[in-house]
Amino acid sequence: MKHTFHWLKQKTLAFKPLTLISCYLLVSFSYPAFSAQDTSEYIEWLASYTGEAAANVDGGKREGSAYAGQLFLGAEIDLEKFAGWANTKVHVAFTNRHGQNLAATHIGSSTSVQEIYGGQNSRLARLTVEKSFFDDQLQVEVGRTVANISFLGSELCQYFQTNSACGNPTFVFKTSNFTWWPVSSWGGHAKYWLSPEIYFHTGVYEENTPHQDLSDHGFDWSTDESTGVVVPVTLGYQTTWENDDYPKRYEIGGWYDGADYTDPAKDENGNFAAVTGNDYATQNGRSGIFARFEQTILRPNLNSKRSVTIFGALLTGTSGELIEDEYVKAGFVKRGTFEGRDEDTIGFVFTQQFYSEDAIEDQRVLREINGGSGRPASSQIMMELSYGVHINDNIRIQPNVHYIINPDQFSERDRLQALDDVWVVGVRFDVNLAGLLLR
Repeated sequence: MKHTFHWLKQKTLAFKPLTLISCYLLVSFSYPAFSAQDTSEYIEWLASYTGEAAANVDGGKREGSAYAGQLFLGAEIDLEKFAGWANTKVHVAFTNRHGQNLAATHIGSSTSVQEIYGGQNSRLARLTVEKSFFDDQLQVEVGRTVANISFLGSELCQYFQTNSACGNPTFVFKTSNFTWWPVSSWGGHAKYWLSPEIYFHTGVYEENTPHQDLSDHGFDWSTDESTGVVVPVTLGYQTTWENDDYPKRYEIGGWYDGADYTDPAKDENGNFAAVTGNDYATQNGRSGIFARFEQTILRPNLNSKRSVTIFGALLTGTSGELIEDEYVKAGFVKRGTFEGRDEDTIGFVFTQQFYSEDAIEDQRVLREINGGSGRPASSQIMMELSYGVHINDNIRIQPNVHYIINPDQFSERDRLQALDDVWVVGVRFDVNLAGLLLR
């Protein structure tokens, strides 16, 4: 641990205040008893482990299995209690992601059925300062962070494993440089509550593509390789279990991506790069819009959270050269299943990704050049059915089954023919380590 502390100090020497906080947290996690006893008044310690196993049992490239996991260590520090800074908190998070991606190794598609995969390695995923103003009407957070923990996320995602829908609709990552957990960069967001239920939410996030490299640990805070920023905007209406018998959320919004990206099909002269053999063109500037909802529609007993919540989303591009034109999502979560199983859940989600004509034509040309035939499918459908078993307040196990229609070809561009539809069985488990060890 002494060597780790020294390494962290050397890596972040130019940022001494944040360095002291991050190093202190890492050392404190090595001695949880000390931390829990001496810091509980102003620090909420966070620690969890999520594992996602999946097996391709039919279709795709080949049968087989893969496992991916994430160890999460973090804290929320109340600086008002710690140092007298009113309405101010610090958020810190480290992750270690490990394992394999079944979509790459056995399915052959670009959308994972293990949402915990991505950003492998040990990383500083979050180090931000949050401050509230005007009696909590305005919340502002800045630092090293990611866009997808603040925008287009949902607490319903804990009931699913597919990366097509969770933690966020995959469309926004396929068509922009929207930053994603745990690959952090500079960014911030502000949420202003126009009323107790209505809010306006916006942010600015540095494009972080260089930090997605597996050798990155989250301590390179330079902006030298960044090519622009992503700006999400949302107008929403939201209620909770505390103020509504039937909690709901409705949002409309969009994003502008001002960073560089690779054209999905054309070279700099506007011709298909697969035909000319030239490099795919570098473009700049993309945008999209979305509408989504979550609505509790059934609650037999208002003294219980046994309920049915339906949800849906529609996303589409508005400018730029995009791989996908549209995306739809729909599903439900039923809380409370059998008698005495009030905390168990049943969830189902359906997603469909619609590809652009240019992206499909690029793949068709590549097939033909490589000796294959046939035009790739214009969309991919992914479905998941899950059952969540609530063991106790700290442990949850969730078996699931997936069906994928028309696995896409974006991760294997030299494929000669379409793959068969895919059946996947999986299991997700979540362990609240802080709850088990510190409380």
